[in-house]
Amino acid sequence: MSHPDIERVLFTEDEIKARVKELGQQLSRDYAGREVFCIGVLKGCFVFMADLLRSMDVKCELDFMVVSSYGSGTTTSGAVRITKDLGRSIEGKDVLVIEDILDSGVTLHYLRGFLEQRNPASFRICTLFDKPARRKADIAADYVGFLCPDEFIVGYGLDYDEKYRNLPYIGVLKPEIYT
Repeated sequence: MSHPDIERVLFTEDEIKARVKELGQQLSRDYAGREVFCIGVLKGCFVFMADLLRSMDVKCELDFMVVSSYGSGTTTSGAVRITKDLGRSIEGKDVLVIEDILDSGVTLHYLRGFLEQRNPASFRICTLFDKPARRKADIAADYVGFLCPDEFIVGYGLDYDEKYRNLPYIGVLKPEIYT
């Protein structure tokens, strides 16, 4: 049963679980024999990152960053702010940035440049949802869970004004909620 503010369910809880498991298995193969430094971009990544790390069978370190270009709106402001940086060095490490959604790409494009200056051995991006129709920056994820249509989605960590993160599925938010 979906929330009354949800127009329709786009990806079910079972579909998400299965795809996250597949991504974890792929990452385990790709990073076999290596240790990966996973960086979660808060707040949206927390549900996906927890499930993804549990499905990976490699040594992992993890840390979080808080990076934003949205504020409380539904479109990027274009101004990227880092309000929480990493607590450890990533120099010489295999870095995997874990993000909930790649939308405009503004935040991840900025973050990639910011982190690559710290000389990681490798740098890859894993996003659960990719919305290429909204891309404003030249960036692509190395690992993608689902391609998304250009609709406002919430659930499974994604929010609108800090609400709906706890939904176990991805739903399209009714336009009257955010307009």
